[in-house]
Amino acid sequence: MARVVVDVMPKPEILDPQGQAVAGALPRLGFDGVAEVRQGKHFELEVDDSVDDDTLAKIAEGFLANPVIEDWTIRRVDQ
Repeated sequence: MARVVVDVMPKPEILDPQGQAVAGALPRLGFDGVAEVRQGKHFELEVDDSVDDDTLAKIAEGFLANPVIEDWTIRRVDQ
């Protein structure tokens, strides 16, 4: 078995209201110096060694992310 991490983030040109809300709240809570916040999704998958990178890309693009508005990265994590 292998552990795979898929991180999904809004594309840079897409507004991120959740990230903007966090960024706006930080100074009010006493945290200064944060210029921007982007919020995304983090998935951890346990997959058989037989699952190849093309299959992982199809899972990310077809199920975990909306490719119109989101980018994703896939990485295999050593256990």
